[in-house]
Amino acid sequence: MSVGSLYQYFPNKAAILFRLQSDEWRQTSALLRDILEDGRDPPALRLRRLVHAFVRSECEEAQIRQALADAAPLYRDAPEAREARETTAHIFKVFLQEALPGISAETRTVAARLIKTTLREVGSDFSETPRTPAEIQVYADALADMFCAYLEKLAEAAGRAADPPLPETGPTR
Repeated sequence: MSVGSLYQYFPNKAAILFRLQSDEWRQTSALLRDILEDGRDPPALRLRRLVHAFVRSECEEAQIRQALADAAPLYRDAPEAREARETTAHIFKVFLQEALPGISAETRTVAARLIKTTLREVGSDFSETPRTPAEIQVYADALADMFCAYLEKLAEAAGRAADPPLPETGPTR
């Protein structure tokens, strides 16, 4: 496509970058929803699958994410950005209500924030360097182990056992 044709659809570079970012937000929300709402698997396995998918995605999209980061101030407060944050928060809220029914809403809110922030920051940092599939697997396993241990501890503190522990290198889809 020629540059002239591209600018028939987008008024400027910022609009192109915003569209790319909006698409990425929608894809991430769909990924979260598809994995965390899949009731066929126990919550710990879904969380493990999410971590693996997210880390792989971060590594695959590292270059475009870095390019979009330069334009982030242009769209950080856009309605689409707020909607993406709210969607993610809702998906995690519903998931953690199922995974940790005996925990207070406040504790689940903290857990959701910690998991989302850690995924985002650790995934971004890890993906700054090109990684092999084996490195991604090892790293995602360790991160998933950390999250699952955290949820197990919260469940135990509430007086109930969490899902049975999964193998450290549990199956991923």
